[in-house]
Amino acid sequence: MSDALPAVHEQYQVATQQLAADRLGLWVFLASEAMLFGAVFFSLAVYHYIHPAAMHAATDQLDLSMGAVGTAVLLSSSTTMALAVKAAGEGRRWETLVALIGTVVLGLAFEAIKVHDWFDEFGKGLYPPAGPPFPLPQPAARLFFHLYFVSTGLHAVHLAVGILLVAGLVIMQVSGRLTLPERMVTVEMVGLYWQFVDIVWIFLYPTLYLVSR
Repeated sequence: MSDALPAVHEQYQVATQQLAADRLGLWVFLASEAMLFGAVFFSLAVYHYIHPAAMHAATDQLDLSMGAVGTAVLLSSSTTMALAVKAAGEGRRWETLVALIGTVVLGLAFEAIKVHDWFDEFGKGLYPPAGPPFPLPQPAARLFFHLYFVSTGLHAVHLAVGILLVAGLVIMQVSGRLTLPERMVTVEMVGLYWQFVDIVWIFLYPTLYLVSR
């Protein structure tokens, strides 16, 4: 990571103080987000334990291969985002831009895969509030799909925010407003958020797709 520091805003005395405040603020935000998703994971874990047969039947309805492809795409986006942060810290503008664009493309690809899954699941009647009749008799299976759509929808919204943030960096880079390495902390902050969203999916994928198979 580069030692280059951004211009100091008036509320700070030195650049290192400003940088520490930026990082602390983001980590506090990510901790609050972790508690939000932690509640979802706890609910899923409890129902996997209490209703194993219903959870197994529900999990079998999910497309494991599409979930795996989406996971691979999202992990690839983690790599491009990490490369963007590294290149930004070293002041390599072109490499930063290419890595950021790659991250946006991979993020959009994941969202497209997830939307495809949702339409497919809706067609099978797996969306409990609407659509064709629900195919499974167990009430706990219906609850699983409520949690499934809540958790994947929540993740998709967070990823969409990340895509917008990275796209904003691309626009700033193209317009010359993202001076590097002086403003690499901006890329670093967005990168931390992106990696957090990816880590959430790394836990969501086995919890939803694999645990009860």
